[in-house]
Amino acid sequence: MTEHEDAPRIEIIRGNPTEEELAALLAVVSDAYTRETDEAVADEPHVSVWERTQRGLRKPLRRDIPWGRFSG
Repeated sequence: MTEHEDAPRIEIIRGNPTEEELAALLAVVSDAYTRETDEAVADEPHVSVWERTQRGLRKPLRRDIPWGRFSG
């Protein structure tokens, strides 16, 4: 992915903005986008290699239910 593909896209739908207005808009939006991407950090939970490779334990068998759920 190149730098231009990763950049946000702005599309003017109505009106006829001047070059100064477009420059101001691009400056404000670009600055806000850059700050947001710099500050956006997701905490990764620490999971050991052992925990990643282990299957979850099943619940213990219920001994109070008879085989086949029939008591007679």
